[in-house]
Amino acid sequence: MLIDESNGTSHGRRSKSKILAVISTVVTLGFLISGCFAFYFWRRKRMVNTKEKELLQLQIATGITAASKFNNKSSFLKEGKGYDIKLFSFSSIAAATNNFSEANKLGEGGFGPVYRGKLFDGHEIAVKRLSRNSCQGILEFANEIKLIAKLQHMNLVRLWGCCIQTEEKILIYEYMPNTSLDSFLFDPTKQRTLDWGKRVRIIEGIAQGLLYLHKYSRLRVIHRDLKASNIL
Repeated sequence: MLIDESNGTSHGRRSKSKILAVISTVVTLGFLISGCFAFYFWRRKRMVNTKEKELLQLQIATGITAASKFNNKSSFLKEGKGYDIKLFSFSSIAAATNNFSEANKLGEGGFGPVYRGKLFDGHEIAVKRLSRNSCQGILEFANEIKLIAKLQHMNLVRLWGCCIQTEEKILIYEYMPNTSLDSFLFDPTKQRTLDWGKRVRIIEGIAQGLLYLHKYSRLRVIHRDLKASNIL
């Protein structure tokens, strides 16, 4: 009786090849999954470090210290020299403006688009979102915050706070519900509500605001974009 050992050997080799192929596949998948997890945690850590670095740069540039950092609620910041502003997270501003929807858009200027927003506590805000095409860096943005925060006058719109997170740079102002002056001046119906007494008071308010900027503020500021659409 003859036994063909070559068939058994061939079958054994094929089995070993299959086992090696399975092991190789499992090991490769393991490396890929581990790599994906490692990349995810590295990216997440990098984003957190970037946020902390940006906040630190903002604090150094403005002299502001924060009570808490990058949460979903606004946190108070105090500079210690006579003004308070708030630091907002991007998620809270996105929620307040319905994710920057067109329905919430009030207009657009040289800084970028402006949106109406409503915070979780019911306060209404005006949100100026810096255009993505802007070349303004974090230090320039911080200097602008510091400048605007120091300007306190009854005829100037008050800066409430800011948001700086990754590529986003946002200024948050108090919301003025009566809209801009041009919406009254150039509307045949609304312009009737502006008698000469109201017009004179509006002109006086504009003049007082400009006089403060030009002469009485600690800084000398030239507006450079005074027009009816910027009078609220």
